[in-house]
Amino acid sequence: MKKIAALFAFLFVTAFAFAQSGPEMTFQHKTHNFGTVAQDTCVVTYTFLFKNTGDETLIVHQASSSCGCTVPEYTQEPIPPGFMGEIKVTYNGKTKRPGVFKKSITIHSNAKNTPVRIYIEGEMLEGDGKQE
Repeated sequence: MKKIAALFAFLFVTAFAFAQSGPEMTFQHKTHNFGTVAQDTCVVTYTFLFKNTGDETLIVHQASSSCGCTVPEYTQEPIPPGFMGEIKVTYNGKTKRPGVFKKSITIHSNAKNTPVRIYIEGEMLEGDGKQE
């Protein structure tokens, strides 16, 4: 009976150790609100920062947006444990209808918490944004 209990304890500890290893992508903020922006000049950019809080090197494979009006750029180099990376997101709403917008960016990597989703949002006012 003691051997069986010891075996289960060993398997539990081993499984826990494997579950904890690997890179992990941790963001300071997962949503950014641009507030109100004018349609005539609606090209806005925000840079999301993240940290590799895991214990292995993090590699971002892909960042894709929910709309062609949103373009993500990301750190291409491997990110060692404890180091930072970034996802720069540019939204171009010049050809879109005025109103509230919310776009998502999905990030695929070798992290144990992949995929990760981040968001940009705001409200676009018609024309130059000045209310008459």
